[in-house]
Amino acid sequence: MNRPNIVVLGAGYGGMITTTRLQKMLGANEANITLVNKHNYHYQTTWLHENAAGTLHQDRTRIKISDVVDTNRVNFVQDTVVSIQPEEKKVKLEDGELDYDYLVIGLGFEAETFGISGLKEHAFSITNINNSRLIREHIDYTFAQYNNQKDEHKEDLNIVVGGAGFTGIEFVGEMANRIPELCEEYDVPRDKVRLINVEAAPTVLPGFDEALVEYAMNLLEGKGVEFKTGTMLKEVREDSILVEKDEQQEVIPTNTVVWAAGVRGNSIVEESGFETMRGRVKVTEDLRVSGYDDVFIVGDCALIINEETDRPYPPTAQIAIQEAVQTAKNLQTLVRGGDKLEGFVPNLQGTVASLGEGKAIGVILDGKKLFGWTASVMKKVIDNRYLLKLGGIGLLLKKGKFNIFTK
Repeated sequence: MNRPNIVVLGAGYGGMITTTRLQKMLGANEANITLVNKHNYHYQTTWLHENAAGTLHQDRTRIKISDVVDTNRVNFVQDTVVSIQPEEKKVKLEDGELDYDYLVIGLGFEAETFGISGLKEHAFSITNINNSRLIREHIDYTFAQYNNQKDEHKEDLNIVVGGAGFTGIEFVGEMANRIPELCEEYDVPRDKVRLINVEAAPTVLPGFDEALVEYAMNLLEGKGVEFKTGTMLKEVREDSILVEKDEQQEVIPTNTVVWAAGVRGNSIVEESGFETMRGRVKVTEDLRVSGYDDVFIVGDCALIINEETDRPYPPTAQIAIQEAVQTAKNLQTLVRGGDKLEGFVPNLQGTVASLGEGKAIGVILDGKKLFGWTASVMKKVIDNRYLLKLGGIGLLLKKGKFNIFTK
């Protein structure tokens, strides 16, 4: 009997959990498992804002794939996906081609620019390890440059963050902590630095609990953060941005724009012939693509509608991990000849957003609100729980966050 080929694309939360579950759930003679990823490491996407701000080194965020994937059991291919050809059941890579019997797509997200002029050319985005490292190094450079110029250049010390969702607010929180350190290191007066958060919605963290939002804004404003809510980012230029509120426009000089106001699914998925919405595919109950029973999608590229709100669930790490667990179970069923697959129902256990320096806000389980240090501890518990799920106690001890009194 031929062993089916299971190919997993992407080593994000969805791809990694699917792969590590499959290597435990299927015998070596039951299936050939292949994981494809551009780099030889997985990274914690939910920690990238810390890397970008320079408050956590990127090596803490990276996890070598070989540390958690049994390469004797799983064929790891370090390569870049070029295209998916579902009719031929093939995946084209930069350096080769793979055939599959079952495909799991977990290729992650890209920044959504919404057609804003100059955004793609002049703004940074927190999308991966290297982008985050570039942001940190750029900010260090602009501070170092400030006192090495004849004339004052305000644009060097104005940091603009576009978007006040979770990523934007978490990055702002980390930068609010980092700026005093940068000022001391590079002899820059603190009152010369502006940290500006621009959000089109009337409030930060749209849809989040009002009391928690108020706590977050008060805390961050106390650290010097300027919020411009109800404000549209109209254009990003080389050394400034143009914003508009109530039909009044303002130009803000800046060399640093970090865009965190929207994501879309990977464009490769959109180009593969699947019906998509901003790069995301509306999957069936069992996380397959309609019309393609051999293709599963997990993570940022999967679109699942919340029937209570008639809106898509947000593409969070929590949901991606749960999708991966279900996908691994369903693949085990298919490999063993079954045809009754389990439907996926998200089990939302709460949401926590960090605000830097041992502070956070969150809502967990039955709607219990968490503020400050308590929420920060819960955030670390959630992060550590994922490490334990992915690689066991060894990975937890190596990469976990255990200092509950600071970062």
